[in-house]
Amino acid sequence: LLSVFGCKVLGCSRSEKEVAKAKGVKYVSLEKLLSLSDIVSLHVPLTEETNNLLSGTKISLMKENSVLINTSRGAVVDNSYLAKALLQKKIAGAGIDVYENEPPLKRDHPLLSAPNTVLLPHVGFATAEAIAVRADMVFENISCWINGKARNVM
Repeated sequence: LLSVFGCKVLGCSRSEKEVAKAKGVKYVSLEKLLSLSDIVSLHVPLTEETNNLLSGTKISLMKENSVLINTSRGAVVDNSYLAKALLQKKIAGAGIDVYENEPPLKRDHPLLSAPNTVLLPHVGFATAEAIAVRADMVFENISCWINGKARNVM
């Protein structure tokens, strides 16, 4: 989507997708992505590997004019360090929809006093389109189960 606006799109992933490359995404290391990007948007599950993925050390690689968007999981980012980086103007802003714990946040949560920060109550997923896609997935899973072809079995 950003390519049509002339943006250079960088990605970092364990599994590079050919379809993304064909659309102009250039895969780089996380360190390079953080140091070059104006906007960093996180899209990862919370696993042992991604817990504290954006540590203070990683956040310090970001540019002073960069913005961090986290709609993945709260524990992926060191939010205390992020708040300090925002207060000290080491990065320009943040958009956060996920936290270490579900909202409401405690009154002393460090991001509540961070400047240039938009905090949402974990509702970024709740678009009409996303809810329709989720409903379609549930109905398809039920239909498959009824027909003896269970899906998503672990």
